[in-house]
Amino acid sequence: MLIIDKQNIKLLQTQSIDSEGLIILINKPKDWTSFDVVKKVRTLLKLKKVGHSGTLDPKAEGLMVVATNKMTKQLENYSQLEKEYIGKMILGARTPSYDAETEISEISDYSNINKNDLEKVFLQFTGNITQIPPMYSAVKYRGKPLYKYARKGRKLDLTQRGITISELKLIDFQPPEVTFRVTCSKGTYIRSLVNDIGNSLGCGAYLLELVRTRIGSYKLENALTIEELTKKIEILNAVN
Repeated sequence: MLIIDKQNIKLLQTQSIDSEGLIILINKPKDWTSFDVVKKVRTLLKLKKVGHSGTLDPKAEGLMVVATNKMTKQLENYSQLEKEYIGKMILGARTPSYDAETEISEISDYSNINKNDLEKVFLQFTGNITQIPPMYSAVKYRGKPLYKYARKGRKLDLTQRGITISELKLIDFQPPEVTFRVTCSKGTYIRSLVNDIGNSLGCGAYLLELVRTRIGSYKLENALTIEELTKKIEILNAVN
């Protein structure tokens, strides 16, 4: 199995692209959808079969595991791996999507919240917990993505899902901004986690920024930017 990242991008050759398949570590840019990344890789490598192991929201950035050809069969294994994120939430405000993709719909006073309050609430959300997916998400309900219902103003009675938060650590608190690190299981919505934290604090919160820094043992620092991968493919095309 050939994994292409910053350390071994030189191993990417024309013959390897058309072989059994590749695993490529990509740093997704902000405001790109996960499908945008897959589409770009598909175009660059001139392949039809390209997939990824886990969706990142458009406003999020960071590590994605992308696979080509026969290696796409391994994507489910990667999706099961533990994920790590660095995020920033804003206290005292709520949005319908639980992040910055939609406008602020509610503002509350957060002036009484201190560092100790945050750390206590973080402990409550550490371990095996349940959460409800955000309405603005691709989770299916009766065959349709939830965001289609949300855009029509529909409210649904959704089932809670079990997840595991292995670590939830406060990194910095500069009111109203809270920077945190979270390590979690498959299926965790950080947006929902932030919304639930805001509700527990009584002031509301929404996710402003999110970066996925790790998937299993694979780290963001080794991932290729779209520009780096593009440059390498251009060099290969020029040689051939």
